[in-house]
Amino acid sequence: MKTLIINEIEVEKALTIEACIPVMAEALTSLARGEVFQPQRIVVTPQDSKGLMAMMPICLSGDGAIYGLKAICVFPGNPEKGLDAHQGAVMLFSADTGELLAMMNASAITATRTSAVSALATKWLAPEEAGDLAIIGAGVQALAHLTAMAAVRSLRRARIADCDFSRAQDLVKKVRDQFAFPIQAMEDIQRAVEGADIVVTVTTATEPVIMREWISPGAHINAVGACTPTAREIDTSTMASASLFVDRREATLTEAGDYLLAAQEGAIGPDHIRAEIGEVIIGLKEGRTSAQEITLFKSLGLAVEDLAAAQYIYQKARSQNIGTWLEF
Repeated sequence: MKTLIINEIEVEKALTIEACIPVMAEALTSLARGEVFQPQRIVVTPQDSKGLMAMMPICLSGDGAIYGLKAICVFPGNPEKGLDAHQGAVMLFSADTGELLAMMNASAITATRTSAVSALATKWLAPEEAGDLAIIGAGVQALAHLTAMAAVRSLRRARIADCDFSRAQDLVKKVRDQFAFPIQAMEDIQRAVEGADIVVTVTTATEPVIMREWISPGAHINAVGACTPTAREIDTSTMASASLFVDRREATLTEAGDYLLAAQEGAIGPDHIRAEIGEVIIGLKEGRTSAQEITLFKSLGLAVEDLAAAQYIYQKARSQNIGTWLEF
């Protein structure tokens, strides 16, 4: 049989943020309704390795049944080499025969689907009038989240800070003319965060880059960067004082250093998780309850998100002759 290969540029053209947000909404609500089979991801972390590998299997049953697998390597040092920290592939398999239908660039899918999920969380949890954005980190996800936040809120300004100020400056120069609102590179993270009502953390940090005293009342935080049990971007005080929303409870309780390290200090426990974002969208759980409440969405990334994105790309590629068909 022939397998469809879709490269990074083709993924980016096929999967815009505007298209991806409703695709992610359907994926997360399907998860909340129990319509997908999603085992916990397998993470391989060799001793003294420069990175890790994660394998994320997923199966959608019923009408449109399909199998998916994302194999992704995360190498935090890649940005210094001009590379995305995430490298890998998303694969689709027939639910009838198990044949490999498609293989797609995972870096491009990850960038768009991750920021689209943050956009959903912002849409459902941030104050309607929120428009002062701070992004901590200046890599691939920073640009993706800048676009995603602008898709769900009328932004008044954005500030971008990074531990390497030159990277923040370079990103601002690159994107300044793409947006109608002012974008400023900040050398100091605290100054970038203070006064913001939407905060996004997309770093490779292992220690907190956000402190509670910097956070304004009513702010919404998307905590995206830390994805292992020993790394965190958010300090314990912020985790304890914020209303916590997640993409998946089980993943948070086993993988999210932002949660686990605060829990080890006795500041929070499993009951501190108010809801999965899919549960909020379908009305099963409550979202923001007051104007002064600080909300925090902890994003780890889910296989169901990759499957939904890959399905959308596959269908679009077949109808619009995108990608390359190879005998496999």
